[in-house]
Amino acid sequence: MAIGRKGKLKTNKSAAKRLRMTKSGLLKKRNAGRQHILSKKTRKHKRQLRKDGYISATDAKRIRRLLPYGTH
Repeated sequence: MAIGRKGKLKTNKSAAKRLRMTKSGLLKKRNAGRQHILSKKTRKHKRQLRKDGYISATDAKRIRRLLPYGTH
């Protein structure tokens, strides 16, 4: 690396696979709890889990450091 140049930042791959950035800059996520043990969950609960969720502003601030170049 040449003198006076900064290195590239590494993207955290686990965060990049789980999250997407919207055009407005919010972080979109899949809701947990849809993989197994579904029989005890109500029909309404499972239906609501199909929708994507958004990361809260306080968590998003930390996660943006893991994704320096955003996501797809």
